[in-house]
Order: sequence, then C-alpha cells, then structure tokens
Amino acid sequence: MQSKHYQLSLRILLVILVISLTEAALAQTYDRRDVTFASQGLKCAAWYYVPKGVKVDEKRPAIVMAHGWSATKEMYLDNFASKFANTGFVVLVFDYRFLGASEGEPRGQLLPADQHDDYRNAITWVSLQKEVDANRIGIWGTSYSGAHVLQIAAYDRRVKAVVSQVPGADSWDLVRRNVPGSEWDGMFAWFATDRRERYTSGKVNYIPVVAEKGPSSLPQKESYEWFTRAAKLAPRWQNQVTVETLEKSLELNPAANIHHISPTPLLMLVASDDIITPTDQALAAFDRALQPKQLVLIKGRHFDAYDGPKHHEFAQPAVEWLKKHLMN
Repeated sequence: MQSKHYQLSLRILLVILVISLTEAALAQTYDRRDVTFASQGLKCAAWYYVPKGVKVDEKRPAIVMAHGWSATKEMYLDNFASKFANTGFVVLVFDYRFLGASEGEPRGQLLPADQHDDYRNAITWVSLQKEVDANRIGIWGTSYSGAHVLQIAAYDRRVKAVVSQVPGADSWDLVRRNVPGSEWDGMFAWFATDRRERYTSGKVNYIPVVAEKGPSSLPQKESYEWFTRAAKLAPRWQNQVTVETLEKSLELNPAANIHHISPTPLLMLVASDDIITPTDQALAAFDRALQPKQLVLIKGRHFDAYDGPKHHEFAQPAVEWLKKHLMN
C-alpha cells in the first residue's frame, strides 16, 4: 500500500513538473541577446528581443525603450520589455551613453539632448533590422525618459505610437518645487562655479543620485529606498550624476511641445500620488496634448510602476495601447 502511494505521489510530481516546464516555455516566447548600436561615435549597450517563430521576410512592429534618471536597463525594465516581446513585438532596451554598459565619459552625464540623440539612433538601428517593420515603431519611456519620449514623438515622425509613464513634464517647474527660495540663487552660483572649473581645468563635479543623508539629485526618501533596492540588480549603476546634468536638465520642458505629438497616438500613465514627477504637472501636460490620446491614472506612487503589486496596472495598458496602434 505504501509503495502504491509512493508511485502515485511520484506521478503527481512528474505531472506538476511537466506543467511547470510547459508554462515556463509558453511564458517566454522570445529570444533576447546583447547588442550594441552606434550613437554619436560611441556604442550604446542594449538588449534585443525577437519573438520566436518570426518567419523569413516577416516584418514585426518594434518598441524602443530606455530608463529614467541615471537608471540602467537591469533596473526592472525587463518586466516591461518581456511583456511587449511576448505580445509579438521586437523590442530594443538600451543604456544611454555615459551610463551602465554603454560607452562614454564622463560617467553619469544625463544631458537631455544627448539622451534624445540616443533614442533617435536606437530608432534608426532597430528600423534597419531584418525582422522590423520600419513603419511600425513605437517608443516607451518612464520618468526622465517619459519626458524624453514626449519630446521625441513631437518631432520624429518615424514614431507611430508613444507611451509616457510617470513623466516629468517641466524640469524647471519640478526643480522650483524642490529647491527652497532661499537656495535658488545659490544653486545658480553653484552651476556657475562648476562651469568655470570645467572651462579652466576640465574638472567634472558630481552629486549623488540618492543619499540617506545630505544633498542628492533625488532627495526623496522613496527615491533612496528604490535605488538602493534596484542597484542590487545593476552592478554597473553608479550613484552619481554630473553637476552639468542638473544645470542642463532645467531646459527639458516637453509640456511646451506636447501638442505637436498629434496625430501620433499618445498614452500617458500617471501615478495619483507622485511626488517625484508631480501628478498635477503630468495631468496639466496631458490636457495640452491633442487627440488621439489616452490617460490612465493609477492609484499609487512613482516607483510603484516597476515591480510589485501595482506593476501590472502600469504595464498592461501600455501593452494594449501599443498593440492597438501598431498591430491592428
């Protein structure tokens, strides 16, 4: 009797194992490989996802993606890219120059114009791949890159759909909210000192991205907690940005141009309690956008988008939007 129970238990375990392996195989219906592409004379490192079963001469729509302020692709971007790839999209997820596995000095340089060039060069590279339909390319961005994709989609007509997640819509306004009035003039004096030092000696000055105590570019407690956790996944991430980055980022204001995105379909995903890229600022920018557009307001905070119980609420609308406008 004991032997029969043992054999039955073994058969049940084998069935469970087969089901688990089958589900795992079905869950990943793409191949991912490391690639590089050229951007302004340097190499950007990227992950390239190609759905399995793409036929010879078949052309698929593609999504180009990058992360937000200082972050690298390892910091939860696969959570989004894998869903897009499983839906049937070719996906390119890249690190900007000066960050992560990409080339470029000084490290930690996050100038908006540079990152816009990287996005545009990524679009060009992916459009040249044999399995990609160059007339069906979408872009996805989050936080700092959520602002970038708004700016790029306003002027680059190769983009046929755009998803902007928790974007910073006006950097000047964002910094104004976070820097006390008594420190505003001092900040510009600091920028002037940095410029003199770069001009006269080439010295590069830095500030931490996050810090438990003391100055940082993202002073919120939740920023420190998220980057501390996400950094465990990203050995090449560095907790520093150049002071020049802070100065130049003030010029990023995609809200001023958001109405130019039309007729490209725009989806904005906004967190209801976002203090990193303020909710009211994103909503005001969305109001200025023209049709076709859609807003999804999700109850939660800025970093809820990347993993955890709220992640699906951010990812699934993006999948549906891109599928609707690039596949149907």
